[in-house]
Amino acid sequence: MRGEILSFDDVSGMGLISGDDGQRYAFDRAGFPGLGVPRAGQRVDFVASGDIATNIMPLAGETSARPGYTPGVAGSGSGLGSDIDWKHLMLSFEGRIRRSHFWIAWVILLAVGIVTSWLPLIGGLIGLLLIWPNLAISVKRLHDMGQTGWWVALPWVAGIILFFVGVGMIGMGAITTGQTWDDNPWAMMAVMGPAMGAFGLSALIGLGFLLWIGLMPGTVGPNRFGQDPKGGVAPETFD
Repeated sequence: MRGEILSFDDVSGMGLISGDDGQRYAFDRAGFPGLGVPRAGQRVDFVASGDIATNIMPLAGETSARPGYTPGVAGSGSGLGSDIDWKHLMLSFEGRIRRSHFWIAWVILLAVGIVTSWLPLIGGLIGLLLIWPNLAISVKRLHDMGQTGWWVALPWVAGIILFFVGVGMIGMGAITTGQTWDDNPWAMMAVMGPAMGAFGLSALIGLGFLLWIGLMPGTVGPNRFGQDPKGGVAPETFD
């Protein structure tokens, strides 16, 4: 049977092939003997044993149907980010993404946000538009971990609550002391202390959430949100 390699993780040694029969087959490095490192988009011939691909052989002279892919040419399917579906990565809330793709997208969005923040008026609009792709990549990472995407609301809700708590502390402190910055800056700094603690806690929650979804490994093999983006297969598949 013939097909196309969808993905391969060099660390785990696991990959996934889309067969020409419309089915997907898992494989490990042992099924690709002495033929270099499998590449996403590579056309192969293989023997299907259930949902496992064995005896995999690259097809010389055949290229992927993926636009712009040329086997062995850097940047056409084998380079960093060249196998990323950017539209799905940045805009879709469906499916799963791997950690490396999440961080690539996150750094790009951060850089765009920093640059556009210096632009008057339009910078604020772009900042609002960037909320969508930030949510999209976070939800898909949660999916990869087997978690519901609704967890993405946690840092946002906590941030909004703690912001108003901090503002309320400042307002109540000012009313209670009857002081202003001009009257007694030291008294106002004492009022600001608890409020800054609320703001700091909000930042820590956001950072903790980012590290959680960015560093935790995804579930191996398919889960209820889709196929493993690394091409991994759950152990029971080999039974």
